[in-house]
Amino acid sequence: MASLAGPGSRVQDALISDDTVSTINACRALGAELNTVRSTIQVDEAISAPGHTCIDAANSGTTIRMATALAALFPTTTTLTGDASLQKRPMQPLADAIVSLGGSCHTTDGCPPLKVSGVIRGGPVEVYGEVSSQFVSALMMFAPLTQHGVDIHIQGGLVSKPYLDITMAVMRRFGATVRTVVPYLRYSIPPSQYRPADFVVPMDFSTLSLILAAATLCGKDMTVQGTIDGLPQGDEAFLDILERLGVRVDIEETSLRVSAPDKLEGGTFNLGNSPDLLPPLAILAVKPGDTIRITGVSHARLKETDRISVLAQELTKIGIDVTENEDGLILRPPPGGVRLGGSRASGSRTGGSRASGSGPKDVTLDSHGDHRMFMAFCIAGMYAGECTVTDAESAAVSYPDFVSDMKRLGGNLILER
Repeated sequence: MASLAGPGSRVQDALISDDTVSTINACRALGAELNTVRSTIQVDEAISAPGHTCIDAANSGTTIRMATALAALFPTTTTLTGDASLQKRPMQPLADAIVSLGGSCHTTDGCPPLKVSGVIRGGPVEVYGEVSSQFVSALMMFAPLTQHGVDIHIQGGLVSKPYLDITMAVMRRFGATVRTVVPYLRYSIPPSQYRPADFVVPMDFSTLSLILAAATLCGKDMTVQGTIDGLPQGDEAFLDILERLGVRVDIEETSLRVSAPDKLEGGTFNLGNSPDLLPPLAILAVKPGDTIRITGVSHARLKETDRISVLAQELTKIGIDVTENEDGLILRPPPGGVRLGGSRASGSRTGGSRASGSGPKDVTLDSHGDHRMFMAFCIAGMYAGECTVTDAESAAVSYPDFVSDMKRLGGNLILER
Protein backbone atom coordinates (compact mmCIF):
# COMPACT_ATOMS: atom_id res chain seq x y z
CA MET A 1 0.00 0.00 0.00
CA ALA A 2 2.91 2.35 0.64
CA SER A 3 4.13 1.59 -2.90
CA LEU A 4 0.66 2.37 -4.28
CA ALA A 5 0.58 5.67 -2.36
CA GLY A 6 3.93 6.78 -3.76
CA PRO A 7 6.63 9.28 -2.70
CA GLY A 8 6.48 10.29 0.94
CA SER A 9 5.35 6.88 2.14
CA ARG A 10 7.56 5.11 4.62
CA VAL A 11 7.33 1.76 6.40
CA GLN A 12 9.26 1.63 9.66
CA ASP A 13 10.24 -1.32 11.89
CA ALA A 14 9.81 -3.62 8.92
CA LEU A 15 10.93 -7.23 9.23
CA ILE A 16 13.45 -7.94 6.48
CA SER A 17 12.91 -11.64 5.83
CA ASP A 18 12.64 -13.76 2.70
CA ASP A 19 8.88 -13.15 2.45
CA THR A 20 9.14 -9.38 2.81
CA VAL A 21 12.05 -9.25 0.36
CA SER A 22 9.78 -11.09 -2.10
CA THR A 23 7.17 -8.36 -1.61
CA ILE A 24 9.72 -5.57 -2.02
CA ASN A 25 10.97 -7.15 -5.24
CA ALA A 26 7.41 -7.59 -6.52
CA CYS A 27 6.67 -3.89 -5.94
CA ARG A 28 9.86 -2.97 -7.77
CA ALA A 29 8.93 -5.24 -10.67
CA LEU A 30 5.62 -3.37 -10.87
CA GLY A 31 7.43 -0.05 -11.22
CA ALA A 32 7.94 1.17 -7.65
CA GLU A 33 11.24 2.67 -6.55
CA LEU A 34 12.05 1.69 -2.97
CA ASN A 35 14.99 2.61 -0.77
CA THR A 36 15.58 0.17 2.08
CA VAL A 37 17.82 1.18 4.99
CA ARG A 38 17.94 -1.41 7.76
CA SER A 39 14.30 -1.74 8.91
CA THR A 40 12.93 1.31 7.09
CA ILE A 41 11.53 1.23 3.55
CA GLN A 42 11.14 4.60 1.80
CA VAL A 43 9.00 4.87 -1.33
CA ASP A 44 10.53 7.20 -3.96
CA GLU A 45 8.23 6.30 -6.88
CA ALA A 46 4.84 4.61 -6.85
CA ILE A 47 3.79 1.42 -8.59
CA SER A 48 3.06 2.35 -12.21
CA ALA A 49 2.23 0.66 -15.49
CA PRO A 50 5.26 -1.60 -16.06
CA GLY A 51 6.30 -3.32 -19.21
CA HIS A 52 6.08 -7.08 -19.53
CA THR A 53 7.65 -8.41 -16.35
CA CYS A 54 8.14 -11.55 -14.27
CA ILE A 55 7.72 -11.75 -10.50
CA ASP A 56 9.29 -14.57 -8.50
CA ALA A 57 7.48 -14.64 -5.15
CA ALA A 58 9.75 -17.44 -3.87
CA ASN A 59 7.88 -19.02 -0.92
CA SER A 60 5.43 -16.19 -0.19
CA GLY A 61 1.76 -16.92 -0.81
CA THR A 62 0.80 -13.45 0.42
CA THR A 63 3.15 -11.82 -2.09
CA ILE A 64 1.96 -13.72 -5.14
CA ARG A 65 -1.71 -13.14 -4.36
CA MET A 66 -1.36 -9.40 -3.76
CA ALA A 67 0.96 -8.95 -6.76
CA THR A 68 -1.38 -10.89 -9.04
CA ALA A 69 -4.26 -8.55 -8.24
CA LEU A 70 -2.12 -5.40 -8.61
CA ALA A 71 -0.74 -6.59 -11.97
CA ALA A 72 -4.32 -6.80 -13.25
CA LEU A 73 -4.51 -2.99 -13.09
CA PHE A 74 -2.17 -2.69 -16.09
CA PRO A 75 -2.53 -3.60 -19.78
CA THR A 76 0.81 -5.39 -19.96
CA THR A 77 1.35 -9.06 -19.11
CA THR A 78 2.96 -10.11 -15.84
CA THR A 79 4.17 -13.66 -15.21
CA LEU A 80 4.17 -14.74 -11.57
CA THR A 81 5.84 -17.83 -10.15
CA GLY A 82 7.56 -19.14 -7.05
CA ASP A 83 9.34 -22.11 -5.54
CA ALA A 84 8.09 -25.71 -5.66
CA SER A 85 5.97 -25.22 -2.54
CA LEU A 86 4.35 -22.04 -3.84
CA GLN A 87 3.52 -23.73 -7.13
CA LYS A 88 1.13 -25.98 -5.18
CA ARG A 89 -0.78 -23.11 -3.55
CA PRO A 90 -4.33 -22.43 -4.81
CA MET A 91 -4.83 -19.37 -7.04
CA GLN A 92 -7.98 -20.19 -9.02
CA PRO A 93 -10.50 -18.24 -6.88
CA LEU A 94 -8.48 -15.05 -7.39
CA ALA A 95 -7.95 -15.78 -11.09
CA ASP A 96 -11.70 -16.29 -11.59
CA ALA A 97 -12.45 -13.00 -9.83
CA ILE A 98 -9.97 -11.10 -12.02
CA VAL A 99 -11.47 -12.59 -15.18
CA SER A 100 -15.01 -11.70 -14.06
CA LEU A 101 -13.86 -8.08 -13.67
CA GLY A 102 -12.60 -8.03 -17.25
CA GLY A 103 -8.96 -8.92 -16.75
CA SER A 104 -7.01 -11.89 -18.00
CA CYS A 105 -5.51 -14.47 -15.66
CA HIS A 106 -4.26 -17.91 -16.69
CA THR A 107 -3.09 -20.36 -14.02
CA THR A 108 -1.31 -23.71 -14.20
CA ASP A 109 -3.97 -26.17 -13.08
CA GLY A 110 -5.27 -23.58 -10.64
CA CYS A 111 -1.83 -22.81 -9.20
CA PRO A 112 1.29 -20.78 -10.13
CA PRO A 113 2.94 -20.09 -12.51
CA LEU A 114 0.34 -17.75 -13.95
CA LYS A 115 0.02 -14.85 -16.40
CA VAL A 116 -2.16 -11.83 -15.66
CA SER A 117 -3.06 -8.58 -17.43
CA GLY A 118 -5.76 -5.89 -17.29
CA VAL A 119 -7.01 -3.25 -17.44
CA ILE A 120 -9.67 -3.90 -14.81
CA ARG A 121 -12.10 -1.01 -14.53
CA GLY A 122 -14.11 -2.29 -11.55
CA GLY A 123 -17.65 -3.43 -10.86
CA PRO A 124 -19.27 -6.27 -8.90
CA VAL A 125 -17.29 -9.45 -8.22
CA GLU A 126 -17.83 -12.72 -6.41
CA VAL A 127 -14.88 -14.47 -4.75
CA TYR A 128 -14.69 -17.66 -2.72
CA GLY A 129 -13.29 -17.16 0.76
CA GLU A 130 -13.18 -20.64 2.23
CA VAL A 131 -9.63 -21.35 1.01
CA SER A 132 -7.90 -18.09 1.96
CA SER A 133 -8.85 -14.56 2.97
CA GLN A 134 -5.86 -13.38 0.91
CA PHE A 135 -7.98 -13.53 -2.25
CA VAL A 136 -10.39 -11.00 -0.77
CA SER A 137 -7.59 -8.81 0.62
CA ALA A 138 -5.91 -8.75 -2.81
CA LEU A 139 -9.11 -7.57 -4.50
CA MET A 140 -9.68 -4.95 -1.83
CA MET A 141 -6.20 -3.52 -2.24
CA PHE A 142 -6.50 -2.79 -5.97
CA ALA A 143 -10.17 -1.74 -5.82
CA PRO A 144 -9.61 1.99 -5.02
CA LEU A 145 -7.45 2.35 -8.15
CA THR A 146 -10.11 1.06 -10.55
CA GLN A 147 -12.30 3.44 -12.55
CA HIS A 148 -15.61 2.32 -11.04
CA GLY A 149 -14.56 0.84 -7.71
CA VAL A 150 -15.33 -2.75 -6.73
CA ASP A 151 -18.27 -4.35 -4.92
CA ILE A 152 -17.12 -7.62 -3.37
CA HIS A 153 -19.47 -10.50 -2.53
CA ILE A 154 -17.74 -13.31 -0.61
CA GLN A 155 -19.03 -16.78 -1.42
CA GLY A 156 -18.76 -20.04 0.52
CA GLY A 157 -17.85 -18.56 3.88
CA LEU A 158 -14.61 -16.84 4.92
CA VAL A 159 -11.63 -18.19 6.84
CA SER A 160 -9.03 -16.07 8.65
CA LYS A 161 -11.47 -13.16 9.07
CA PRO A 162 -9.14 -10.93 11.15
CA TYR A 163 -6.72 -10.73 8.22
CA LEU A 164 -9.47 -9.00 6.25
CA ASP A 165 -9.97 -6.59 9.15
CA ILE A 166 -6.29 -5.64 9.19
CA THR A 167 -6.31 -5.16 5.40
CA MET A 168 -9.13 -2.65 5.71
CA ALA A 169 -7.53 -0.91 8.70
CA VAL A 170 -4.25 -0.37 6.85
CA MET A 171 -6.06 0.75 3.68
CA ARG A 172 -7.79 3.44 5.73
CA ARG A 173 -4.45 4.59 7.18
CA PHE A 174 -3.33 5.18 3.60
CA GLY A 175 -6.48 7.17 2.79
CA ALA A 176 -8.67 4.60 1.03
CA THR A 177 -12.38 4.11 1.75
CA VAL A 178 -13.86 0.67 2.49
CA ARG A 179 -17.58 0.38 3.16
CA THR A 180 -18.80 -2.68 5.03
CA VAL A 181 -22.22 -3.67 3.67
CA VAL A 182 -22.48 -7.03 5.47
CA PRO A 183 -19.46 -8.02 7.61
CA TYR A 184 -17.40 -10.82 6.04
CA LEU A 185 -19.89 -11.07 3.19
CA ARG A 186 -20.24 -7.81 1.20
CA TYR A 187 -17.95 -4.81 0.85
CA SER A 188 -18.00 -1.73 -1.37
CA ILE A 189 -14.76 0.08 -2.23
CA PRO A 190 -15.27 3.28 -4.26
CA PRO A 191 -12.60 4.85 -6.47
CA SER A 192 -10.07 6.88 -4.50
CA GLN A 193 -6.33 7.45 -4.19
CA TYR A 194 -3.93 6.08 -1.64
CA ARG A 195 -2.23 8.92 0.26
CA PRO A 196 1.39 8.79 1.44
CA ALA A 197 1.78 7.90 5.11
CA ASP A 198 4.29 6.80 7.71
CA PHE A 199 3.43 3.30 8.89
CA VAL A 200 5.12 1.75 11.92
CA VAL A 201 4.83 -2.04 11.88
CA PRO A 202 3.46 -3.22 15.24
CA MET A 203 4.33 -6.35 17.20
CA ASP A 204 3.57 -9.40 15.03
CA PHE A 205 1.50 -11.93 16.94
CA SER A 206 2.10 -14.66 14.36
CA THR A 207 5.78 -14.68 15.29
CA LEU A 208 5.16 -13.73 18.91
CA SER A 209 3.05 -16.87 19.39
CA LEU A 210 6.17 -18.98 18.82
CA ILE A 211 8.16 -17.01 21.38
CA LEU A 212 5.33 -17.31 23.89
CA ALA A 213 5.13 -21.05 23.23
CA ALA A 214 8.85 -21.27 24.04
CA ALA A 215 8.31 -19.33 27.26
CA THR A 216 5.37 -21.58 28.21
CA LEU A 217 7.40 -24.75 27.69
CA CYS A 218 10.91 -23.76 28.74
CA GLY A 219 10.77 -20.54 30.73
CA LYS A 220 9.77 -19.27 34.12
CA ASP A 221 8.81 -15.65 33.57
CA MET A 222 9.49 -13.82 30.32
CA THR A 223 8.73 -10.28 29.14
CA VAL A 224 8.47 -9.36 25.46
CA GLN A 225 8.76 -5.71 24.48
CA GLY A 226 7.10 -4.23 21.42
CA THR A 227 4.47 -1.80 20.16
CA ILE A 228 0.85 -2.91 20.46
CA ASP A 229 -1.07 -0.34 18.41
CA GLY A 230 -4.57 -1.76 18.22
CA LEU A 231 -4.51 -3.03 14.65
CA PRO A 232 -6.68 -6.16 14.45
CA GLN A 233 -4.51 -9.28 14.49
CA GLY A 234 -6.21 -12.65 14.60
CA ASP A 235 -3.18 -14.34 16.13
CA GLU A 236 -3.53 -12.13 19.20
CA ALA A 237 -6.01 -14.84 20.21
CA PHE A 238 -2.98 -16.85 21.39
CA LEU A 239 -2.98 -14.73 24.56
CA ASP A 240 -6.52 -15.88 25.37
CA ILE A 241 -5.58 -19.47 24.51
CA LEU A 242 -2.63 -19.37 26.91
CA GLU A 243 -4.85 -18.05 29.70
CA ARG A 244 -7.34 -20.87 29.09
CA LEU A 245 -4.42 -23.30 29.39
CA GLY A 246 -3.55 -21.82 32.79
CA VAL A 247 -0.73 -19.49 31.72
CA ARG A 248 -0.67 -16.07 33.36
CA VAL A 249 -0.50 -13.23 30.81
CA ASP A 250 0.09 -9.61 31.89
CA ILE A 251 -0.35 -7.01 29.10
CA GLU A 252 1.17 -3.54 29.24
CA GLU A 253 1.18 -0.78 26.62
CA THR A 254 4.61 -1.67 25.23
CA SER A 255 5.21 -5.17 26.60
CA LEU A 256 3.63 -8.38 27.81
CA ARG A 257 4.73 -10.93 30.37
CA VAL A 258 3.88 -14.63 30.64
CA SER A 259 4.30 -17.08 33.50
CA ALA A 260 3.45 -20.76 32.92
CA PRO A 261 2.44 -23.48 35.39
CA ASP A 262 4.15 -26.88 35.55
CA LYS A 263 1.05 -28.56 34.13
CA LEU A 264 -1.22 -27.08 31.46
CA GLU A 265 -4.97 -27.29 31.35
CA GLY A 266 -6.61 -28.60 28.20
CA GLY A 267 -9.51 -27.44 26.07
CA THR A 268 -11.02 -27.20 22.61
CA PHE A 269 -9.77 -24.39 20.38
CA ASN A 270 -11.24 -23.37 17.02
CA LEU A 271 -8.45 -21.77 14.98
CA GLY A 272 -10.49 -21.03 11.87
CA ASN A 273 -9.61 -17.34 12.07
CA SER A 274 -5.97 -17.88 13.07
CA PRO A 275 -4.54 -20.96 11.32
CA ASP A 276 -0.92 -19.91 11.93
CA LEU A 277 -1.52 -20.65 15.62
CA LEU A 278 -1.82 -24.36 14.85
CA PRO A 279 1.92 -25.16 15.21
CA PRO A 280 2.63 -23.19 18.43
CA LEU A 281 -0.53 -24.53 20.09
CA ALA A 282 0.04 -28.14 19.02
CA ILE A 283 3.57 -28.31 20.42
CA LEU A 284 2.34 -27.35 23.89
CA ALA A 285 1.25 -31.00 24.16
CA VAL A 286 4.87 -31.93 24.92
CA LYS A 287 4.28 -30.52 28.42
CA PRO A 288 2.23 -32.37 31.05
CA GLY A 289 -1.41 -31.40 30.85
CA ASP A 290 -4.90 -32.28 29.71
CA THR A 291 -6.04 -33.05 26.16
CA ILE A 292 -5.80 -30.23 23.60
CA ARG A 293 -8.37 -30.33 20.78
CA ILE A 294 -7.81 -28.10 17.74
CA THR A 295 -10.62 -27.60 15.20
CA GLY A 296 -11.57 -25.41 12.25
CA VAL A 297 -8.23 -25.42 10.42
CA SER A 298 -8.81 -27.56 7.34
CA HIS A 299 -7.31 -24.65 5.33
CA ALA A 300 -4.01 -25.27 7.16
CA ARG A 301 -3.60 -28.25 4.81
CA LEU A 302 -3.08 -25.72 1.98
CA LYS A 303 -0.17 -23.82 3.54
CA GLU A 304 3.53 -24.38 2.74
CA THR A 305 2.81 -27.99 3.63
CA ASP A 306 -0.15 -29.93 5.00
CA ARG A 307 0.42 -28.72 8.54
CA ILE A 308 -2.23 -30.91 10.12
CA SER A 309 -0.72 -34.07 8.67
CA VAL A 310 2.90 -33.06 9.36
CA LEU A 311 2.17 -32.19 12.99
CA ALA A 312 0.36 -35.49 13.48
CA GLN A 313 3.18 -37.52 11.95
CA GLU A 314 6.07 -35.78 13.69
CA LEU A 315 4.60 -35.23 17.17
CA THR A 316 3.64 -38.91 17.29
CA LYS A 317 7.36 -39.70 16.94
CA ILE A 318 8.12 -38.11 20.30
CA GLY A 319 5.41 -39.90 22.23
CA ILE A 320 2.35 -37.63 21.99
CA ASP A 321 -0.93 -39.46 21.36
CA VAL A 322 -2.25 -37.62 18.30
CA THR A 323 -5.54 -38.11 16.46
CA GLU A 324 -5.69 -36.45 13.05
CA ASN A 325 -9.06 -35.12 11.93
CA GLU A 326 -9.97 -33.43 8.65
CA ASP A 327 -10.07 -30.01 10.28
CA GLY A 328 -7.64 -30.38 13.16
CA LEU A 329 -5.94 -32.50 15.81
CA ILE A 330 -6.56 -34.08 19.20
CA LEU A 331 -3.35 -34.15 21.26
CA ARG A 332 -3.00 -36.12 24.49
CA PRO A 333 0.25 -35.37 26.35
CA PRO A 334 2.14 -38.18 28.05
CA PRO A 335 1.48 -38.14 31.84
CA GLY A 336 4.91 -36.73 32.59
CA GLY A 337 5.32 -34.78 29.38
CA VAL A 338 7.76 -35.65 26.60
CA ARG A 339 11.26 -36.33 27.97
CA LEU A 340 13.69 -37.57 25.32
CA GLY A 341 16.80 -36.93 27.37
CA GLY A 342 20.25 -35.88 26.23
CA SER A 343 22.10 -32.61 26.61
CA ARG A 344 23.38 -31.99 23.10
CA ALA A 345 21.55 -29.65 20.77
CA SER A 346 21.24 -28.19 17.31
CA GLY A 347 19.31 -25.81 15.23
CA SER A 348 18.60 -28.52 13.36
CA ARG A 349 19.56 -30.24 16.65
CA THR A 350 17.93 -29.16 19.90
CA GLY A 351 18.35 -30.35 23.41
CA GLY A 352 17.99 -29.78 27.10
CA SER A 353 19.00 -31.20 30.42
CA ARG A 354 15.83 -33.29 30.95
CA ALA A 355 17.61 -36.64 30.94
CA SER A 356 14.91 -39.03 32.14
CA GLY A 357 11.40 -39.88 31.00
CA SER A 358 9.36 -41.46 28.25
CA GLY A 359 9.77 -41.44 24.48
CA PRO A 360 12.29 -42.67 21.93
CA LYS A 361 15.79 -41.28 21.79
CA ASP A 362 17.54 -39.41 18.94
CA VAL A 363 14.33 -38.43 17.14
CA THR A 364 14.43 -36.55 13.83
CA LEU A 365 11.51 -34.18 13.26
CA ASP A 366 10.98 -33.43 9.57
CA SER A 367 9.71 -29.88 9.03
CA HIS A 368 9.16 -30.54 5.29
CA GLY A 369 10.80 -27.20 4.42
CA ASP A 370 8.08 -25.25 6.24
CA HIS A 371 9.39 -22.33 8.30
CA ARG A 372 6.65 -22.52 10.94
CA MET A 373 7.10 -26.27 11.31
CA PHE A 374 10.85 -25.87 11.77
CA MET A 375 10.49 -23.24 14.47
CA ALA A 376 7.72 -25.08 16.28
CA PHE A 377 9.64 -28.37 16.29
CA CYS A 378 12.79 -26.64 17.58
CA ILE A 379 10.79 -25.22 20.49
CA ALA A 380 9.30 -28.64 21.22
CA GLY A 381 12.84 -30.06 21.13
CA MET A 382 14.07 -27.41 23.56
CA TYR A 383 11.63 -28.85 26.10
CA ALA A 384 11.87 -32.53 25.23
CA GLY A 385 15.62 -32.87 24.98
CA GLU A 386 17.75 -34.50 22.34
CA CYS A 387 16.26 -34.37 18.83
CA THR A 388 17.13 -33.18 15.34
CA VAL A 389 14.96 -30.83 13.25
CA THR A 390 15.38 -30.58 9.48
CA ASP A 391 15.43 -27.55 7.16
CA ALA A 392 16.95 -24.91 9.44
CA GLU A 393 17.32 -22.54 6.47
CA SER A 394 13.52 -22.22 6.21
CA ALA A 395 13.36 -19.92 9.25
CA ALA A 396 14.68 -17.10 7.04
CA VAL A 397 11.26 -16.98 5.34
CA SER A 398 9.63 -15.24 8.30
CA TYR A 399 12.03 -15.08 11.27
CA PRO A 400 15.72 -14.88 10.23
CA ASP A 401 16.92 -14.38 13.81
CA PHE A 402 14.95 -17.30 15.27
CA VAL A 403 17.90 -19.52 16.20
CA SER A 404 19.99 -16.66 17.61
CA ASP A 405 17.02 -15.33 19.59
CA MET A 406 16.31 -18.75 21.08
CA LYS A 407 19.98 -19.07 22.06
CA ARG A 408 19.88 -15.61 23.65
CA LEU A 409 16.89 -16.75 25.73
CA GLY A 410 18.84 -19.80 26.88
CA GLY A 411 17.86 -22.40 24.31
CA ASN A 412 20.44 -25.03 23.45
CA LEU A 413 20.49 -25.09 19.64
CA ILE A 414 23.40 -25.86 17.31
CA LEU A 415 23.21 -25.40 13.56
CA GLU A 416 24.66 -28.35 11.68
CA ARG A 417 26.18 -27.42 8.32
